Amino acid sequence: MSKFILAIAGAAVALTAAPGGARTYVCTHWHDGVCISAHHVKGTPPPFATGYVFGQSYAYTPYSALPRPLVSYYNLDANSRYVYSNGYLYVVDPTTWAVTRVIDTFPH
Repeated sequence: MSKFILAIAGAAVALTAAPGGARTYVCTHWHDGVCISAHHVKGTPPPFATGYVFGQSYAYTPYSALPRPLVSYYNLDANSRYVYSNGYLYVVDPTTWAVTRVIDTFPH
């Protein structure tokens, strides 16, 4: 009986452990819509969540500077504001200045 309990405990630990090769990368530099430089992050969530307010005076990323594949894939439009930081693209409502979408720009 104790061997059975020990085996169940070992299986539970094995199932909760993260796979050794699982890594998360974020794009740090784009060229012609292609990620050419990325760095490893330790699976941290985006620093800003939906609802976070950047404010009117924040230095937003121009729509024209967004990579074209992202614009077409996520149906982004010129009427919103955007913040591109640490591999995440934040879509900001221009009337409330709050984040409406958080997009992880590095493909997994």
